[in-house]
Amino acid sequence: MREYHDTEWGVPHHGDDTLFELLCLEGAQAGLSWRSVLIRREGYRAAFHGFAIERVAAMTDQELADVLANGAIIRNRLKVWSVRDNARAALTVGGGLDRYLWDFVDGTPVANRWSTQAEVPATTGISDRMSKDLKKRGFRFTGSTICYAFMQASGMVNDHPVTCVMHGR
Repeated sequence: MREYHDTEWGVPHHGDDTLFELLCLEGAQAGLSWRSVLIRREGYRAAFHGFAIERVAAMTDQELADVLANGAIIRNRLKVWSVRDNARAALTVGGGLDRYLWDFVDGTPVANRWSTQAEVPATTGISDRMSKDLKKRGFRFTGSTICYAFMQASGMVNDHPVTCVMHGR
């Protein structure tokens, strides 16, 4: 968890497939700890073709059933099927997923200045708007809390408290 925090979480990420992966993993985490997803990330990558959007969108029901039987991921039918649904929705986003998602923060990370982790909100107006728009486009497991966690993980917001050595990087 420390390595993930120090090298990935809050670092601005770009690329359609990279952001798709983060969004799907945050959806998989719903109701669970992030650690439970992070330790299965390689299993997810293998099961979902490295989160290549076009390949995931083309997955058959049988392939998804095979993924569901895979002990290397969290075996929740709704979450597994949502990955394909989200890939199909991502293909309809004009200009690419990267641009679409980063447009919610005008292309620049939001630099928050929290004194403690307890001050960090679970949702914001931006995550509310993102969630609403994603759902309108057919994305699933993209509630406002999931969207805000995605924004944190992808570096769209810097929620490292000012006391954290990672805040100013």
